[in-house]
Order: sequence, then C-alpha cells, then structure tokens
Amino acid sequence: MSNQEQNVLSESFNLKKCILFAVAVLITLILWNLPLDYYGIDGLTVIQRRVIAIFAFATILWITEAIPSWATSVSVIGIMLFTISDNAFNFMRDGFDKQELINHEDIMATFADPIIILFLGGFILAIAASKAGLDVLLARTLLKPFGKKSENVLLGFILITGVFSMFLSNTATAIMTLTFLTPVFKALPPEGKGRIALTLGIPVAANIGGMGTPIGTPPNAIALKYLNDVNGLNAGIGFGDWLLFMMPLTIVLLLIGWYFLKTFFPFKQKVIHLQIDGKVQRNWRSAVVAVTFICTILLWLLDKITGIGANTVAMLPITVFAITGVVTAKDLQYINWGVIWMVAGGFTLGLALNESGLAEIVIKNITFDKWHPLVILVISGFACYILSNFISNTATAALLVPILAVVCKGMGSNLDAIGGGITILIGIAISASAAMCLPISTPPNAIAHSTGLVDQKQMMKIGGVMGFITMILGYLVLFSVAHMHIIK
Repeated sequence: MSNQEQNVLSESFNLKKCILFAVAVLITLILWNLPLDYYGIDGLTVIQRRVIAIFAFATILWITEAIPSWATSVSVIGIMLFTISDNAFNFMRDGFDKQELINHEDIMATFADPIIILFLGGFILAIAASKAGLDVLLARTLLKPFGKKSENVLLGFILITGVFSMFLSNTATAIMTLTFLTPVFKALPPEGKGRIALTLGIPVAANIGGMGTPIGTPPNAIALKYLNDVNGLNAGIGFGDWLLFMMPLTIVLLLIGWYFLKTFFPFKQKVIHLQIDGKVQRNWRSAVVAVTFICTILLWLLDKITGIGANTVAMLPITVFAITGVVTAKDLQYINWGVIWMVAGGFTLGLALNESGLAEIVIKNITFDKWHPLVILVISGFACYILSNFISNTATAALLVPILAVVCKGMGSNLDAIGGGITILIGIAISASAAMCLPISTPPNAIAHSTGLVDQKQMMKIGGVMGFITMILGYLVLFSVAHMHIIK
C-alpha cells in the first residue's frame, strides 16, 4: 500500500470516528433535555435524567471506541464533576438541594478506590519482578520438569503463562512468553503446526489465567467491587475466597486448552531444545523483591486469618519497593494507567446510579422480582461475551456490572435458584475472559496475531471452543459454590 493510500485510509478512519463521536454527543444531548415524562419512570428527577444521559454517552463511546476507552472514562468523571456534583458550575446546580447532587469528593475518590490500590499493588509487583529478573528465573525453573517433548513443552508454557497471568498483567505476560518462544519458533519446521499451537497457547493461557485471582484481569476487580460494596450485594468475598473456587477452575481450563491446542495443531517435530534467555539480578534488591512477593501472596491468601483486607495488603509492595528504591519514579510510567482510569470510570457510573437515587427508582419501576433468574443469567453472560469479543473486556465489565448490581439487588432472594447475585456478577468476569475469538478481543490475542504465525480462522477455532467450555464450566462452578455455601 502506498503512502498516499495509507493517508486516505487514515483520514477515512478518523472521519468515521469523528462522526461516531458526534452521534454520541447528539444522543446524549437529546437524553439530557428529553422531558421527564418521556422516560416512563415515576419520580425521575432532572439529576437522574442527566445520569441516564451520561451513562448513554459512556455506553456508545465504549462500544464504538470513537475515542480511546480510558478517555471515555476520564470524560465521564469530568462531566459528572462539572454537571451533577455539589461542586458543579453554578448554573448546573441552581435550584437543586445539596442532597440531590453527588458529593464531588466521592466522585474523585473513585480513582483511589481500594480496588484501584489493589491493582496498583499488582502492577508494582510485576514491575519489580521484571526488573529483578524473577520472571526469567521462574520460567527457567518451572519449565525444567516438562522435559523436551514438544507437547510437554507446550503444556509447560501454558501453565506458566496461566500462573503468571494470575498475578501479572496479561499483556506483559503475553509479551514475555512470546520473547521466550522466539528461539523455539526458529527450531521448529515451518511446515508443521507446532508454531501455531505454541503461539495460540499464549492468549488462551493468558486469558484463562487472568480469571484465577482478583488482580488477574480488570473485570474480576470490577465484579469484586460490587460484590463487596455495602450498596451492592455486601458478599464479603476476599482474595482467598476467590482463589478457593477460581484457581481449580483455571487449572482445569488450562489443561483443556492444552488438549485442544495439541489436537487441533499437532507438532511435526516431537522434541524441542529450549533455552530461555534473560538476565537474573543477584543482589539485595532481588532478595527484597522475592521476600515481598511471597509475603504479599501469603497475606492475600490468609486475609480471613490476619484480618487484613486484600486491598490493604496491596500497599505492602508499594511501600516496601518505594522505601528501598527497588521501584523508582521512572518505573511508574510502566503502570497501565489507561486500565486504571477505565476501572475508575466504571466505578463512577456505579456511584452515580446509587447516589443519585436512580438505582432505587429503577428497582421500584421495573419488577425485576417477576423476571426468571435464568433469563437474567443468560442475557447478561451472552451480552458480555459478545461485547468483549469486539471491545475491551474492561469497558464491557465497567458498563454491565453496575447495571447488573442494581438488577441483582432488585431481584433479591429470587436469584437463589441460580446461586444468587454472586453467579451473575462473577459470571460477567468469566464471560469477559472467555471472549477470545478475534485478534481485537484481548491484548494477548493481538500480540499472538501480530507474529504472523496464526490467522483469524485458527484463532476463532480455538477461541470459540475454549470460550464455550469456559462459560459452561465457569457457571457450573459458580452454581456449586453458591449452593454448597462455600463462601459465607
């Protein structure tokens, strides 16, 4: 493609995004000014109408990606501060009682929500481990038991990628694993399918592994936020509780993924001579990282015994690495701030729903208690899966979880037949991670596709199969956990 053709394509793409953004703004303005009677919701206020308009604005932009997803979240927070908070422009809050407006400090506090700190702790751990070379050391050590047989090496990479993705960024894990696999690709015959199996093993393992812990992927953290929120389900699920039922599920799914990968894309060369390059730092800082990493994981697992919540524990690595200089100010640029802003934007929408009273009015006006719980379950899981295949799974969870938290609260004990609201909200996290059919579905998918070793049909084949199995087994586990009262 010539430079001129590329420029034309780029201008066309930018024009399309501008049109989509303009449409989002137009629809928002219409909803913002639509007479209250048109909504058919008894008792709807002007502030609540504005919340509906802002919610629509976020939904359209997250789905169309007319602007980056994190930018949508930032704009949502800014619009709320300037228009519906107690610190908004005077003309925006004239005639309203302070009780009707949302506390501006609460809106700003969404960026420092305990779940955000939990994510920051995870990012800091990942940065420190990478600097010390602990990821390389672990990969070398953990791969040794798998030997040199091609299928076993594939299993080793899948399990290691899955475990790393439970505690580190999925994207960073995928990049790291691909780096390790590069010399392996050179050793394999080009006419075989072993390269395809190894390449597709990266996104399969990274996406599934992310389900294992609350910090594995943003949708987990978003679901956990509303599960434990006093205005939500107040379920009191800790880090250890999550691992209790999600870790076994994750391991089983990783093994199933290995089986299908080696079946769909068999190796022609039966033996792989593996060598993982990378420098391991051997100094006092590495010891600090290792000890802190172990202590943090243990405290997360023993939160019920120690009484220290997972969010508070996340401050341990942040504090230790800052004091010791293991992580410097320059290292902070490697934190994925875009993800953090996206999560905060989702929390802000949830705050607006509750604090404006819109959630309560919706519950009163829509008789959720008459809906069959399976309808809610199927629609929510399917909608999340479809959306997450085409847009960011974080944006999908940020959009759906606040709404479903309201629905779960409205349905109350009627959800007991399917295991309660836990099944609905954690089901969203599972459905989001199960969406791995396309190169655009997740960053690990995009990274694998960028190698040029796999095409979209191959990715859709393994992604579709694993997505279906993940959702079926995931919901079965949630049903079992809820009905056996494993979590109290």
